[in-house]
Amino acid sequence: LSAIMQRGFQPLQIAAGVSVDTGRKDKDGKPIMAAKYTGFHSLRHFYASWCINRKEDGGLGLPPKIVQERLGHSSIMLTMDTYGHLFPRNDDATELASAEAALLG
Repeated sequence: LSAIMQRGFQPLQIAAGVSVDTGRKDKDGKPIMAAKYTGFHSLRHFYASWCINRKEDGGLGLPPKIVQERLGHSSIMLTMDTYGHLFPRNDDATELASAEAALLG
C-alpha cells in the first residue's frame, strides 16, 4: 500500500499542484516539490472532494446530507466544518445585483 501511495497517488498530487516546496532544488534549479498529503487518509479527503465537486467540474455534485451519510459522519456539522468550503455557494452575485437594480432602480 505504501508503494501505491508513493508511486501513484503522491505523483498525481504533485502534478495537480497539491504539493509543498521541499526547500531543495533539482539540477536545473527548479524547486523540488513533495505531495502535500502523504497518508492513506488523504484518499478519504479526495473521495469527499469528488462527491462535493460540481458535475460540470468532474465531480458528483452531491448535497451535504448525502456526503455526510457516505462518509459516515455522525452529524452534518462535522461534514460542514470539515468540507463546507468545498460546497458551491448559491448566492450568485449576478442575481443579487439584478435584484438590487430592480428594487432600487
